[in-house]
Amino acid sequence: MATFRTRPALLASTTVLLLPILASAHGDHSHLSDNLAISADPLDAILWTHILLQCLAWGVLFPTGMVLGLVRNRWHVPVQTLASCIAIVGYFLGHAHKGRQFAKNAHSGFATWLMLMLVGQVVLGVYLRLHIEKGFLGRVRKGLVRAHAVLGGIIPVAAWVQMLLGGIAVQGFCRGDHLGQCLAHFIMGSAFIGYGIVLTILLLCGQAWLASTGRSQEFYDSLVITLWGCVNTFTEHRWGGPWVGNDLQHTTMGVIWWAAGLVGIWLSRDRAGRPQRNVIPSIVIMLTGWGMSAHPQHLELSNHVHSIFGYTLIAAGLTRLIEICFIVKDRVAPERPDDIDVEISSFQYLPPFLLYASGFLFMGATEEQLQLLSDAGVTHVSYILILYSISFLLFLFVLMLLHLYSAQTNPIDGKAKSAIKLDDEERPRVNGQHHTTRIPSAADRQAHDAQEFELEGLMSEDEDEGAMKNGNGSTKVGNGGAR
Repeated sequence: MATFRTRPALLASTTVLLLPILASAHGDHSHLSDNLAISADPLDAILWTHILLQCLAWGVLFPTGMVLGLVRNRWHVPVQTLASCIAIVGYFLGHAHKGRQFAKNAHSGFATWLMLMLVGQVVLGVYLRLHIEKGFLGRVRKGLVRAHAVLGGIIPVAAWVQMLLGGIAVQGFCRGDHLGQCLAHFIMGSAFIGYGIVLTILLLCGQAWLASTGRSQEFYDSLVITLWGCVNTFTEHRWGGPWVGNDLQHTTMGVIWWAAGLVGIWLSRDRAGRPQRNVIPSIVIMLTGWGMSAHPQHLELSNHVHSIFGYTLIAAGLTRLIEICFIVKDRVAPERPDDIDVEISSFQYLPPFLLYASGFLFMGATEEQLQLLSDAGVTHVSYILILYSISFLLFLFVLMLLHLYSAQTNPIDGKAKSAIKLDDEERPRVNGQHHTTRIPSAADRQAHDAQEFELEGLMSEDEDEGAMKNGNGSTKVGNGGAR
């Protein structure tokens, strides 16, 4: 009987047959007039089901399965299989709904490419699972292993883009004159969130790797800031045309990014060529937040949201500066990479989280979104609290994934890792510093008091006996002298 193991061509043939099916499932909403992005109908139950299933598959299960794959856990294949099945069902539901209809948009167009990436990843996963070592497929196995890993890293980013495009398509936003502003807000907001995720990964799982590169973290931060500044300098204004709106502010912000970024790259090594920390990226983040907080807006709600976004970004840069100068004290590598939890201060979680919050605040500050909320009577307080809540949830999910990774790659065996104890429990630090002393507990103090009490009693008895002996001796000497 022919199987995928004996007939690998069957696997490729199945993939080819799936391509036209995926393409034909795109759907057609061309009956909408050209000036309409969406119809006035509400979202029906099928479309809501599509949204929830895709968020579960692409937003939760696939990232979890990716982490399980990195640690070679046996649950990797079941989780990814479940996620793939849910994603396929959700994909077809997205083209079978009634209710609100949509004009041609980026979300529906990108969906086909995302599903093709998923099909390719599934095919590679099945091939690797079969452990084919002979023939042509055996010779190209190493390359396919690498392709599977690379595609596994691309899919979460593509899924994030697709979810953002879905949220935009639901409301019919980012068309015509609003497209440029939407691109700026969603790209920059995603960059802040991505930066926060990278900082979280490096904090919890990547410090040893970073030390092995021979460079400080600020080198990579400054390099990205420099490149981003160069792009902004030449894309925020149509050179040769008139300066309109906030072109000058956006362009000068790009200039300061690449100018400061070059300084950060230079300061990432000392005169002996050793990696060293610096605060230039923190200063750039604070200046960016200050510029955004003073950005002129047309709506009062928009002014409030942009102000809080700017203050949050300033706080992210300030806490990062404090972390480098006063928490880790310019230390490049951890002192105990085998037990990184001992090295981490609770303060160090603040900069990544504030970057998450900054990203969501900026993505939620487009003109169309804020106009819709203003018309609905939503206050800036409610809206900002909602965005902060979403930031907390994403931060929690990233921490859970990193904990899952660390628990599999560097499990804690429960043995003592520090000499500090409080109430018979191990404690790694006192005021952020390592000590080798043992802090006495209440029971220890009681035992010590009892010992002191007993010693005092013994000492008093010894003194009394000594006094008596001295008195008797004196009497004998006196009597003898009298004789």
